[in-house]
Amino acid sequence: MNKETISFLQPYLRQNKKNMILSVILSVCSVMIGFTPYFAVFWLMTGLLRHTITAYGILILSLVCVVGYLLKTLLFEVSTTLSHKSAYAILQQIRLDLAQKFMRVPLGYVVEQPIGKFKNLAIDQVENLELPLAHLIPEGVAYALAPLAVCVVLLCINPLMALASLLSCIFGVVVSAPMMTKMNQNYDAYMKSCDIMNSTIVEYLEGIEVIKTFNQGDVSYGKFKHSVESFRKLTLQWFRSTWVGGNLMMTIMPSTLLGVLPVGMLLYIHGSLSPEQLVLSIILSLALISPIMGLSTYMNNLKMIQYAAQSVDAVLKQSELQEKSNSVDLDNFDITFDHVDFSYHTENPHKILNDLSFRIPEGNFCALIGPSGSGKSTVARLILRFWDVSSGRILLGGKDIRDIPLSELSHYISFVAQDNYLFNTSIRENIRMGNPLSSDEQVYEAAKKACCHEFIMKLEHGYDSMAGEAGSRLSGGEKQRIAIARMILRNAPVVILDEATAYTDPENEEKIQQAISNLTAGKTLLVIAHRLSTVSGADSIMILQKGQLVATGTHESLLRTSPLYQNMWQAHIGAKNQSVQGGRCHV
Repeated sequence: MNKETISFLQPYLRQNKKNMILSVILSVCSVMIGFTPYFAVFWLMTGLLRHTITAYGILILSLVCVVGYLLKTLLFEVSTTLSHKSAYAILQQIRLDLAQKFMRVPLGYVVEQPIGKFKNLAIDQVENLELPLAHLIPEGVAYALAPLAVCVVLLCINPLMALASLLSCIFGVVVSAPMMTKMNQNYDAYMKSCDIMNSTIVEYLEGIEVIKTFNQGDVSYGKFKHSVESFRKLTLQWFRSTWVGGNLMMTIMPSTLLGVLPVGMLLYIHGSLSPEQLVLSIILSLALISPIMGLSTYMNNLKMIQYAAQSVDAVLKQSELQEKSNSVDLDNFDITFDHVDFSYHTENPHKILNDLSFRIPEGNFCALIGPSGSGKSTVARLILRFWDVSSGRILLGGKDIRDIPLSELSHYISFVAQDNYLFNTSIRENIRMGNPLSSDEQVYEAAKKACCHEFIMKLEHGYDSMAGEAGSRLSGGEKQRIAIARMILRNAPVVILDEATAYTDPENEEKIQQAISNLTAGKTLLVIAHRLSTVSGADSIMILQKGQLVATGTHESLLRTSPLYQNMWQAHIGAKNQSVQGGRCHV
C-alpha cells in the first residue's frame, strides 16, 4: 500500500486498534502454528528413516498434526472475526463521514458530479476497503512473516535451499511484470467506465417516466446499452490482457518443488545435505505455498484498495463551507446583497452574478424576474448558503450570513422550489420534518393551511401513508402543497419561492396560491417568478439580466420606465391569451 492509502486508513485503524492488533497477533500465531503438522511429518519421516519411530510415537505425532491444524483454524477464525468486526465498524464510520461531508461541502460540488459516481463511491468503493481491513492487514502480515520464517530456517540448513525455494516466486513475478506495468492505466479506465455506467443506469431509472411519456425508449435505452456494452468490452479487454500472465503466475508460484527438488537432490548427492535436512527442506517448501498464494492474491488487489481509498479521501478533503459556532441574534430579517460576485468552481469559471446589490426590507414581498440563465435561482441558493459568494457580502438582519451557524440560518429561511423532494416515510413525518418537535395536531393544522389535509385524508392510510407509495397517486401540485405544509410548520421569518408554481396545473394553482399566502403572511418574501401575473402585486420587482440588476420598481413603475419589463409583460399576456384560446372547447 502507498503512503496516501496508509495515511487515509490510519485514523480509522486507531479507533479500533485493540481489535486490529489482537487480530494480527492471532493471525500470526495461526500461521506459525500451521507449520506444526509439517514439522510433525518431518519427525515422523526422520523416525522412519532412522527406524527409531514407535507406534506410540506415530500416535503422538498424528495427534500433534490434528491439534495443530485445529488450533490453527480456531485462531484464524477468532482473528478474522475480530478483523471483520473492526472492518465493518470502520466502513460504517467512513460512510457516515461521507454523508456528513456531503452536508458540509458547497452544494455545487455535489450537483456537478455524476450521481452514479457518488453511489459507486459510497457503496461499492467503500466496500472494497473491507478487503484490506478485514483480511490484508491481519492475514497479510502473517502471510509475509511465514515465508520469512521458512527462509530463515532454510538459510540455516543451506543458503542454496533457501534460494531454490524462492525460484518459483521469482519466475512468477517475472512473467507477470508486463501485466503489472499497465495495472494503473487499466484500473483507472475501468473505474471511469464504471462511473459512467452507474450514472447512466441511475439516470435511466430515475427518468423512466419521461422516457415513456416522450417515447424516447430507443434513444435512452441505446445510451444505457452503450454504457453497459462499453464497460463489458473494456473489462473483457483487460481480462484478456492479463489472462496469460495471470495464469502463468498462479501456476508457477506454487511450484516450489520445481526448484527445491533438483537443487536438494544435487546437494544430497554431493553430501551437503543429510536425508533429514532434505526432507525438512521439501516439507518447508510446501509450507510456503499457502502464505505466498494468499499474499499474491492480496497484492493483486492493492490497486483496487488504493483507488477506493484515494477516491474517498479526495471527497473527505474537499473544502467545506466555513461555519461559525457562536449563535447570532438578529434584530430584523432584511436581506441585503452587497456588491456580490459569484462564479461556479469549474475548469472554465465565468461570472454568474456580477456586482449585484439590492435590499429587501423585513416583511416586504420582493420578486426577482429575468430571462432564463440570468442567475435568479443562484441568488436564492446563495442566500441559503448552498455556495459562498466569490466576493462581496450577503446580509441577513445586518449580519453576514457566513457569520451565522448553518443550523440557525436554516431555521430563519424556508425554501420552496419547483420540485420538492418527499422522503420515503409517512406523509405525517414528511411534514413534521419542518419541525421535528411538533405535535400531530400542529402537523394537521399546517396541512390544513397548505390546503392538503383534504386529499391526504382520502389516501388509504391518511397521514400514515408512505410518501413513496402515495407518490404515484399524488400530482405535482399535491406534492408541492405537502412541501409547503412542511415550511408552514417551520414558521421561518424569511420565505424564498423559486418558481414554486411554474409547472402547476390550473386545478392546483389556486390552492397552492392560497397555501403560499398562508406560508408567507407577515414574512420577508423573495419570489423568483416565471409568471409575471403572480408577482404583479409585489412591493418591489427586480429584473436580473446576465447576473446584473438592470431595473427595479413596482409593476406600474416598471411598465412606465423599463422597455425590458414592458416586453416581458406583453409576452406574458400574449402567452396567457393564447393559452386561454387554445383551451376553448369547440363543438
